[in-house]
Amino acid sequence: MTFKSRLYSICISTSCSTSRVTTSKSSPDPVDTIGSIDAHLLSVDEVYTRYSSHPTVGLERAVVHRRERDGKNIISPPPTVYWKKMLDYIFGGFNFLMWISFILTILPYKLLGPPVPLTLGIAVLLILVIIVSATFYALIDWNANRIMKSIKFLIAHEAAVIRDGNQQIIKATDTVVGDVAVPIAGDRVPADMRVVQALSDLRFDRSLLTGESEMVPGALHATSDNALETRNLALTSTFVVQGTCHGVVFATGDRTVMGRLVKMSGETKFKLTTIQREVWIFTKISSYVALFFFCLSILLYGVWVRSSYPGYDTPSSAIVNSIGCLTAFVPQGLPICVALSLSVVARRMSKRHVLVKNLATIETLGCMSVLCSDKTGTLTAGKMMVKNIAFLNDVSALQNASDPTVFSAFKALHQIARLYNGAKFDTTTNHLPVQDRTIKGNPTDTSLLRFSEALSIPELGVDASTLQRDYQKKFEIPFNSSNKLMLSVVSKVNTAEKNVERTWMFVKGAPDVLFLSCGSVLQSDGTVVKLTSRARQTFATLQEDWSSRGQRVLVLCRKPIEEIKTGLPQNDVEDLMYMEMCDLTLVGLNGICDPPRPDVSPSISIIRRAGVQVFMVTGDFKLTALAIARQHVVDTIQDVRAAASEKVSPKDHSLTKPSDDDPIRSLVLTGEDVASLTSFDWHIIVGAYTEIVFARTTRDQKMRIVEEIKARGDNTVAVTGDGVNDAPALKAADIGVAMGGGSDVAKEAAALISLKNDFASIPVAIELGRLVFDNIKKVTLYLMPGGSYAQFMAILTNVLLGMQIPLNSYQQTCYSITNDDIMSILLMYEKPEWDLMQHKPRNARTDRLTNWRFFFHIYLYMNQQDLSFYKVILTFNQWQDGWQGYTLGQLNQFVDVGQGIYYVTVAIGQCGTLLSVCNRRGPRRNLLVLVAMTGMILICIVFGTTPIPGMFGGLSITFALGILLMDDTRKAIVRKYPKVF
Repeated sequence: MTFKSRLYSICISTSCSTSRVTTSKSSPDPVDTIGSIDAHLLSVDEVYTRYSSHPTVGLERAVVHRRERDGKNIISPPPTVYWKKMLDYIFGGFNFLMWISFILTILPYKLLGPPVPLTLGIAVLLILVIIVSATFYALIDWNANRIMKSIKFLIAHEAAVIRDGNQQIIKATDTVVGDVAVPIAGDRVPADMRVVQALSDLRFDRSLLTGESEMVPGALHATSDNALETRNLALTSTFVVQGTCHGVVFATGDRTVMGRLVKMSGETKFKLTTIQREVWIFTKISSYVALFFFCLSILLYGVWVRSSYPGYDTPSSAIVNSIGCLTAFVPQGLPICVALSLSVVARRMSKRHVLVKNLATIETLGCMSVLCSDKTGTLTAGKMMVKNIAFLNDVSALQNASDPTVFSAFKALHQIARLYNGAKFDTTTNHLPVQDRTIKGNPTDTSLLRFSEALSIPELGVDASTLQRDYQKKFEIPFNSSNKLMLSVVSKVNTAEKNVERTWMFVKGAPDVLFLSCGSVLQSDGTVVKLTSRARQTFATLQEDWSSRGQRVLVLCRKPIEEIKTGLPQNDVEDLMYMEMCDLTLVGLNGICDPPRPDVSPSISIIRRAGVQVFMVTGDFKLTALAIARQHVVDTIQDVRAAASEKVSPKDHSLTKPSDDDPIRSLVLTGEDVASLTSFDWHIIVGAYTEIVFARTTRDQKMRIVEEIKARGDNTVAVTGDGVNDAPALKAADIGVAMGGGSDVAKEAAALISLKNDFASIPVAIELGRLVFDNIKKVTLYLMPGGSYAQFMAILTNVLLGMQIPLNSYQQTCYSITNDDIMSILLMYEKPEWDLMQHKPRNARTDRLTNWRFFFHIYLYMNQQDLSFYKVILTFNQWQDGWQGYTLGQLNQFVDVGQGIYYVTVAIGQCGTLLSVCNRRGPRRNLLVLVAMTGMILICIVFGTTPIPGMFGGLSITFALGILLMDDTRKAIVRKYPKVF
């Protein structure tokens, strides 16, 4: 579409709005505001008139300054409902069980018998536990939000707009009403805008707005009266996934449709990730078990103990003692540790310039078993440059151009490379050398733009500045992964020369696609000859040679055509151009190189040692992909059909995966192969091959590859990419990792973003993901012996065996504060085990947070902790004045000392357990643990117990050392025999 130059009336107000409602200073109903949008119902001319803009000039600087007063183009986040957050902190996690304990402690204080003075102290301690836990929840949540906000600001969303007649790249937040925005494929739409110019293949991704994943075609005219359904509006936070367009901004910030919807919807909902689901299941199980045993204890007292042994316990003391069941099975520090661990790891990753969108996805990285990596911009630097140019009779034209007058074909090649190019210079950097200028566009077009801009041959009239003025673009079909070509129609303007072609069709794309459409070829001296089979073979051989060196090969073609009739629909023009795309003249071949990243090879070596398979998935030509893959991914190439006899697919297809004893097998497949593969073929591919290259794949095929791999072998699949075509695969993967220099749509689809395009951050992320799960497992391993076993045994012996309770509720609550909360938090700062990146990834579907080895490790050492030393059982109500010749005061003193011995034994014994779970496969490196242990022992002496004989304190230390010695022996065995648990 083109526009004639004309004058537009000026809108007097400092800002223009979409409707009457948007100019109101009040706060109207968002639904009414969205319903009143009418920009899509205006004609193109009326749009420019209303917003005081112009198709080629855009906005003038003075107008921009005035409209900037309306505020930044930022959508305000949903208001935080603080009272809901406070309730979540106070009653969330295991705190609701603490509240039940508190209520049950207070209610029977006077109602069920004479008040017990210790009851109020227990109630105070329970409130203290709740306050400490709620404070930890709040602090960690605040810190996590602060981290997320700080690293999100590292992403600079940009927008290309036309101002003062020049295309500029500005911050998306600086967009104002009336700006003519020019988003290209892969860009996020910066604000609500009315499409005024578009290519026929324009497509939008509106999944963030509508939830639908299907691409929505763009249009120039309204297709519906509803602003949310019409196709001639591009709404903020949606993406251009194909084609390009021009649009006039009619709403920014909170006045956009997305801003209104955010205001209506409130806080964003989220789904549980792997680790959140694990902890939530563990929390529910622990809570149910705690409530079950609490009810059982009360039931036994009411049905059996009260009638059989009257006077043994009062109802009030029975309830208070049974509260220990609620605290025994509650690993109070676990939810805190999960949140803290994710925050700590997120901070470490932010130092590596890795943005984590959702903290809970960090742990999923540790489960990664397959990494599907894109090539361009991921394995390679994404800094393409023209390396070779070839004509029919000169395959080294770029190197042999000492006499440019000989190569008249350079002029035609320069025209195609410069006139039809999807990349654009940022006009604010035009004063810089060509290599240093900022360019908006894909890497291939960027390399051709730099080459054509720098190319100047006065003898042939090759000059980029004059070329732009002499030709006008009439129509274009941009590149996409399906057609593998780009087409443009340009016309020469203001020429009086005779016998000069006015309108040209320029085509560039993949050689294997365009060779069949060519009927002639341009020689280096500018003469045109028939494209013979021998010439085709020459070009095909040259393509294979360049591709085998890792170069992307483009063929540039042209054809003179009749001028396009005005007024034809774009779809009709597109069909006409495809019909004209025959008997093209092949001008030449371009070889474009993209150097590999220096950090890729060592990073992939680390990833493979961690048991992760690495596949390459790219849209490039097979030989080009293979040349890069040989440097990083594969060693040998076999045919997939030959593998059927080597490995038969198992009955359980989900278990299809290469075994450790299988030899390394590599494979290369093209998009055509992927389209023809059967389910059985996929069983063989995923089950037999460890290194695979997928070449010439489309966006849909990339997504299918990810889904097929996920469906087999219990794989957790990660995908890296940076382009528009990578977005579906990034979204379909368990973990999507986008490069910071990539398209907006890829960054939106990914869970992580490498802001510095650093491939080496991926193995670091894997290690940190494994560290999260490892440390959480250590916390659970530490909490369960002292929590579930030791505290529960105290209640069990009191109710069933008639013993005086060896650990009163006051001591249990104190233990929860000092051991469960404070000590377990320190384990979150544990460093990675020495072999963390040398064993296979965890299977997220079968490997649980707790398993038989976990419980074996917990209860193996329980007898070492002196938990079966009781000599007096079945006493029940006999424990009174005169029993065994002791007064009641002496008996109570025995109970107090015994409880002290039990508390000290459990607490100090847990020090041995704590040191055992620290670095379970290597030496200890967390010095904070030793400091905390010292503080915990002091708390035992000062607050937790009645003074106990020194002999029993020494025995407690001996038991702790015994636990430590046994576990260090296990570690020595593990270091020598790594496969032992």
